[in-house]
Amino acid sequence: MENTILQISQWLQEADAIVVGIGSGLSSACGYNHYNTVPFFSDNMKPFIEKYGFKSLFQGLTYLYSTPEEEWAYLAHYIKLMYDTPIGKPYRDLFKILNGKPYFILTTNVDMQLDKLFPENNICHFQGDMRYRQCQQPCNDEVYSNDNIVKMIDELDDPTKLPSDMVPRCPDCGRVMTLWVRDDHFLEGSHWQQQIARYRSFLETYHDNKILFLEMGVGDMTPNIIKLPFWKMTAELPDARYVIINTKGVENKSALTELCQASPTCCAHGGGKRPTIPLQLQGKALAYDEDLAIALHQLSHKQCDK
Repeated sequence: MENTILQISQWLQEADAIVVGIGSGLSSACGYNHYNTVPFFSDNMKPFIEKYGFKSLFQGLTYLYSTPEEEWAYLAHYIKLMYDTPIGKPYRDLFKILNGKPYFILTTNVDMQLDKLFPENNICHFQGDMRYRQCQQPCNDEVYSNDNIVKMIDELDDPTKLPSDMVPRCPDCGRVMTLWVRDDHFLEGSHWQQQIARYRSFLETYHDNKILFLEMGVGDMTPNIIKLPFWKMTAELPDARYVIINTKGVENKSALTELCQASPTCCAHGGGKRPTIPLQLQGKALAYDEDLAIALHQLSHKQCDK
C-alpha cells in the first residue's frame, strides 16, 4: 500500500491538471455520514428522531410529511447543520494536495463541505446544493439562497414544526419551495448549466495535456455521473490517468459489474470486491482500497514533502 501511495503521489506531481470526482464517501470519512445512524446524526437531530424514528439524515430528507410546516422544519434544521458543520480534515488534506495545480471538482455531494474551502468556480454540483432552494414546479429559472432559513429556527417553540408564515414560497407563483437537490422537480436551469459549462471548458482546456482523473468516495448508485465518464476519458485520452481511492472492503455490486462488462476478477482490483479498474485501463490506473481519511492524510504529507 505504501508503494501505491508513492505512485499516486508521483502521478499527482506529473499531472498538468487534475479532475476530481467526489461522492458521499468523502464526507463519511469525516464522520458526516448522511445514510446511516452515526453520532453526527443522532447528536444533532434528536427532536426528529424522537418524533419520526428516523435512522439517518437522508431518511428525513425523503420522508413524506403531512404538512409543509413539518417538512420545512426538518429541512431548515438539516440546512443549518450543514452550515454549522466544520470542514472535515479529509477535505482540508485534499485542498493541500491540489494546491498549485489546475483542478476542477465534479461532485454528487450537496452538503456544503466543498464550498467552505474551494473556490466556487472550481466546482460543479451535479446533484444540487443545499445552500439553495427552488420553486417546486419550477415556474422560473431562479435558485434562492437558504441563508435566511437557518436564522429563523433558533427561537421555535416546537423545533419539528415551522409557523406557516415561515414556510418558504415561490415569489412568482406562491407554491411551497423545495431544496435545490436532485429529485423529480430538480431545476437544471442557468445556475446548473453554468457549472456544467465550466466543467466542460476545463476538460477542453486540458484535453491534450497530462490529466489525472481522481475519484474518491464514489458509490455505485449513479456511476454515469463520475465513474463511467472518468473511465471513458482515461481510455480515450492518450496522456490521461485514473486513480480511485475508496473505502476498504466494499462488496462487489452486480450492476456495476455489468456496466464494466466484466466479472469482478476481470478487473485490476477484483477478487470479491467491487470492480474498480477495467482491464483496458491497466497501466493508466491505480486503485487504493483503504480508508479515505488515512489515504488523503498520507498523500497530503507526500505532496508537502516534494
